[in-house]
Amino acid sequence: MKLSVLRFAVLICLLTIAASSFAKDKQNAKAKEDSSSKTVDSGSFGIFQNEKRVATETFSIVQNSHGSVAKSEFKTESTAGDAVQSSELDLTPNGEIVRYAWKETSPGSAEASVAPSNDFLTEHYRDTGDTKEQEKPFLLPASTSILDDYFFIQREILVWKYLATSCKTQKGILQCPLKQETKFGALNAHSRISIPVSLTFLGPDEVTIHGAQEKLSKIDLKSDSGDWSMWVNEQFKLIRILDVETGTEIVRD
Repeated sequence: MKLSVLRFAVLICLLTIAASSFAKDKQNAKAKEDSSSKTVDSGSFGIFQNEKRVATETFSIVQNSHGSVAKSEFKTESTAGDAVQSSELDLTPNGEIVRYAWKETSPGSAEASVAPSNDFLTEHYRDTGDTKEQEKPFLLPASTSILDDYFFIQREILVWKYLATSCKTQKGILQCPLKQETKFGALNAHSRISIPVSLTFLGPDEVTIHGAQEKLSKIDLKSDSGDWSMWVNEQFKLIRILDVETGTEIVRD
């Protein structure tokens, strides 16, 4: 099982005294970092309600020697005007939060960021662009997962964490405990609430994706804010999500 998004080598930077040598070393270090960067996943999800596409999330997850960076943009499809939000999640090699940033650029203007402070997480936010920045602390560790409202790639990162901590491979075959809940702590930065979630592996399932049958693995996610069914392929990439209550469907393009 390749869960390289949570495993990275440590980059060691050499510093010199001379300014010219420092500049050269900096260029070399950047080139080394760029060469070690690897796109773990990228693409887009279509969000559907009543079989009609209502929004698109475009995403990428890049790993390097410092950890991983997941970037995403959510954009609705409406004649009344698009709603646009973006996010960036920086993680350490072991999956802890370095910084999370969320921004709304249309129709309103708002932003929020989450980072560790004194062993716990603190969120700074503005509800509109011209308001004073507010602060809200959470008694949550940096290992907490981010699960924001409109960024479904964050569910994939949570699935990877679940697979890395609760499952194992034997002779190349993924083995997870069937119908056994595994609990995680999560933070919804957009709503500024902490939410306990649980994941349950339900095994192989036949699913129709873009008109073709695919054999995927099904994982259920349950929380106080809603229940989701998720399907991943053999590369552990998220292919489909279903909001159990509303019937909203998210499908990889």
